Amino acid sequence: MDYKKYIAEKIKIEGVSAEEIAGAIAVPPNSDMGDYALPCFKFAKILRQSPVAIAQKLAAEIQPDGVIAEVNALNGYLNFAIDKAGLARQTLADIERAGAQYGSSQIGAGKTVCIDYSSVNVAKPFHIGHLSTTVIGSALYKIYSFLGYNVVGINHLGDYGTQFGKLICAYKHWGDRDEVEKGGIHAINELYVRFNSEATEQMQAEAREYFRLIENGDREANELFAWFKSLTLAYVDKIYKRLNVKFDSYNGESFYLDKMQPVIDELKEKGLLKVSEGASVVDLEPYGMPPCLILRSDGASLYATRDLAAAYYRKSTYGFDKCLYVVAYQQNLHFKQIFKVLELLGKDWAKDMVHVAYGMVSLEDGAMSTRNGRVVWLEDVIEKCVEKAYAVIEDKNPNLENKREIAEKVGVGSVIFGALYNNKIKDIVFSYDKVLSFEGETGVYCQYTCARANSVLQKAKGMECAVSENLQLAPQEYEIIKTLSAFPEAVKDAAEKYEPSTIARYAVDLAQKFNKFYFECKILTAEDGCKGFRLQLTKATLQTMQNALALLGIGVPEKM
Repeated sequence: MDYKKYIAEKIKIEGVSAEEIAGAIAVPPNSDMGDYALPCFKFAKILRQSPVAIAQKLAAEIQPDGVIAEVNALNGYLNFAIDKAGLARQTLADIERAGAQYGSSQIGAGKTVCIDYSSVNVAKPFHIGHLSTTVIGSALYKIYSFLGYNVVGINHLGDYGTQFGKLICAYKHWGDRDEVEKGGIHAINELYVRFNSEATEQMQAEAREYFRLIENGDREANELFAWFKSLTLAYVDKIYKRLNVKFDSYNGESFYLDKMQPVIDELKEKGLLKVSEGASVVDLEPYGMPPCLILRSDGASLYATRDLAAAYYRKSTYGFDKCLYVVAYQQNLHFKQIFKVLELLGKDWAKDMVHVAYGMVSLEDGAMSTRNGRVVWLEDVIEKCVEKAYAVIEDKNPNLENKREIAEKVGVGSVIFGALYNNKIKDIVFSYDKVLSFEGETGVYCQYTCARANSVLQKAKGMECAVSENLQLAPQEYEIIKTLSAFPEAVKDAAEKYEPSTIARYAVDLAQKFNKFYFECKILTAEDGCKGFRLQLTKATLQTMQNALALLGIGVPEKM
């Protein structure tokens, strides 16, 4: 049940909708004040009364029922206490009925969301800097799908630019097909790094020529480029599978080369394209931004040109209601410019374009450069976490079956959770020891909580999981029930704010409350009057935790 909505429908304020009231209802920081509270300050101007008087009047108009146990007014707040036993029965019944779909809804039915994320570069290995865009985008994909939206995951490949001319030149001078085929993406990257450290002026000229040949459709140059691309996709696909990431489109920059001209023509027709120092630009200075470069002086396109063409294509192809770009905050200006140009072109859907910015990820030793070979590959980070997880499992539970499979879930889960736990805009310094801790705010802690709950349920096989008629909740039980009932709202909140950390933090909160209950309340040896309820509570916690972690792309081992 959506308790905020239920309460809001009981409150009648002239000129204010139930939806607005529901949006203003909050959970008090102190549970002694009640389960939900409506601050009445914002209604003082509308009703021309003091917040205290408004709260007192509304409290007198609302009668307790089977859901609301008590209503009172205090210092301008309208406080509600929910019937604890009723909330417990309703929440557990909802989770039992919905199972893996608990927390889902159809609020997005009939709507399409495009999400541009990961956007790896062809011929360059996946480094840790790609972690955030990949797992944030993937989590948003899962969250929006869970809410009934039609979601289109787009990997906007970096497959255009002079670096591919350099790569062909390097391959021609130093490459061997069998060795590159065997070494894959890393062999390609070695050639790229070598070119940037050893290339002569003659080779630089050759590289520019090879890139021109690619653009002009030269057969050999494009066959080599297609080969590099296929090796890249085969490589990244393995990593995506480990991270539980999927895409519906791999249309990259080169896909839009023949789709840019209509955008350029429209900019000219509407008088938006100006010539500045030989380059073609859209003047954005009246809007507090530098000009948006559309064409260089030599007529070459830029990122902005291709992104505008991509926006047109996505709107015409998918008819999106929202288009998200999960790209680092360093590109804030770029996307502000793109969205403003679309607005100036008269595209009313420009308002539906959103830059989901995020902070940077690094290891303790600092910055990276693919060009100079100073880079930390994401596959190495994942592998190291899996190996470390295996070592911990071997130490803690050497007789555990399927240790390798469990270590994979734990190690991969720790990488994903480590990137998603903090607010997305924060920079992250990745720490192996921290993300693999069985204690604290980690994915491993959440997974271990699931294993603990599963162990209780395995031992309870054959016992009745039922809620007694005269249910009296202990404080630890009620805290779990409140948290479980809040999961559907947490999912909606994560979607509205483009913030998967909402789900990660929810999972940690639920894990902490369950573990407090586990250590302070008997479950298997409880009296018959409450044993069934506690088993049902354990089962519901496990299901909800699995649902939350699944939205982040994290698997849950049965044992650890």
